[in-house]
Amino acid sequence: MPNGSLDQYLFHDQNPSPSWFQRISIFKDIASALSYLHTGAKQVVLHRDIKASNVMLDSEFNGRLGDFGMARFHDHGANLSATAAVGTIGYMAPELITMGTSTKTDVYAFGAFLLEVTCGRRPVEPELPAGKQYLVKWVFECWNQGSLLETRDPRLRGEFSFEEVEMVLKLGLLCTDAMPESRPGMGQVVQYLNRDLPLPDFSPSTPGIGAFMPVSMEASSAIGVPSLRNSSISLFVTHTILDGHGR
Repeated sequence: MPNGSLDQYLFHDQNPSPSWFQRISIFKDIASALSYLHTGAKQVVLHRDIKASNVMLDSEFNGRLGDFGMARFHDHGANLSATAAVGTIGYMAPELITMGTSTKTDVYAFGAFLLEVTCGRRPVEPELPAGKQYLVKWVFECWNQGSLLETRDPRLRGEFSFEEVEMVLKLGLLCTDAMPESRPGMGQVVQYLNRDLPLPDFSPSTPGIGAFMPVSMEASSAIGVPSLRNSSISLFVTHTILDGHGR
């Protein structure tokens, strides 16, 4: 893709930091793509490795979901729980170890992606102080202390709506709810991002919100997932680019 991957603009100083308008547009692009994969295609497609480095940018800075190396295809209505747990540490839902993957584990990874891009940092940063190492937990604690907006990327340039940034941060926490049944579907996420539907009423005291449970070294070794930040396992060699319209 002409502009490479999104992480190159978030974490490489030689590239300009994306504006908020660009970030929210990319969120909508990727959410629409995932909604199509989960409900609009002939089969359910689980991406299983959603993160900034797998979001490609075209010449107009539109977001395209790429690298389907871990993707799995299932008939609609089929039992997805038997699918093996793979992914990248920090984006992996806690139930992956015991229940396997599902559309809701993709939703969890998308929530981590929302926080990653809004805050301008990766989901796991082991070199940071203990209270800041895990992005989901840190954002939750800041919200609980009344300082949610302080988690936004300090390099964020251009004009932006504090209300919209706050909405996206809360949506990221909702998508990373520890209880998969409490996470929205990607169709709902699209509506939230387009402001067609208000976020449900929830708070820091809502069970499951901010209850971040990182995949342990023992568990990740048992399923063959390296316990290294930003590490992942590829099971296929196919690479596909998908926009929000299934193309």
